[in-house]
Amino acid sequence: MRSWSAGTVPVSGGLLAYHRTGGDGPPLVLSHGLTDNGLCWSRLATALEGEFDVVMLDARGHGASARISAAERHEPAQDIAEAIEALRLQAPIVMGHSVGARATAAYANAFPARVSKVVLEDPVFLPLAEPAAVEHRAQKFREQVARFQAMSEGEIAAMGRTTSPGWHADEFPAWAAAKRQVDPEAFPTYTTPWQAQIDRISVPTLLIHGEAEFGSLVTPAIAAEAISLNPNIRTASIAGAGHNVRRENFEDYLAALRSFLRD
Repeated sequence: MRSWSAGTVPVSGGLLAYHRTGGDGPPLVLSHGLTDNGLCWSRLATALEGEFDVVMLDARGHGASARISAAERHEPAQDIAEAIEALRLQAPIVMGHSVGARATAAYANAFPARVSKVVLEDPVFLPLAEPAAVEHRAQKFREQVARFQAMSEGEIAAMGRTTSPGWHADEFPAWAAAKRQVDPEAFPTYTTPWQAQIDRISVPTLLIHGEAEFGSLVTPAIAAEAISLNPNIRTASIAGAGHNVRRENFEDYLAALRSFLRD
């Protein structure tokens, strides 16, 4: 693994932290899922650093990035846009997982000329929830964050190895550290249907997901709907994986990803 750099970039109302592999390859910007941080991409970044300049962002409310402001609503897609501009990246490949994939899709949809390819790993493509349901979930999330913050990183890692025994050992250090860094107000609120955040993406896009029986949010029906809304989207279903696609079948995930990126 080459020596990675780290830093921060200004965004509206704060800073976003990042890690970067460097190198001469095209830029690849990664946005993580809820309760993760940028370094949760480390295993994938190590596999790709010889081909790409990989930038791993800490989303707002995660890692070392700015906390969530109660006084000002932020837009994760705008944070990605401002980070890419601050880093002077020209039409990077953009990629995300879960809520990070939803933010990545929204960014690529709003700024179609500022991306070269898009990869969405099991994005939160779910129906909009009623406000009462959103608040209930947000409160449950706050309680979960409080439980994490009462635990040590070692305890969190041990819990992860018990609940996800199939994950590679390299996944757990950043995953455990990230759990203690989360802002309790980081639970996302969506007011725009996911269908309206993919229809203007104008570059090749890979929607990569697992199987619903293992917990994938993207079902075959959702994947088919996404393709019907935008012909630039292709899909890859990874056998034996659920929501954490790359963590649950890394080899097949990486093969599908590399095939798309090299095409």
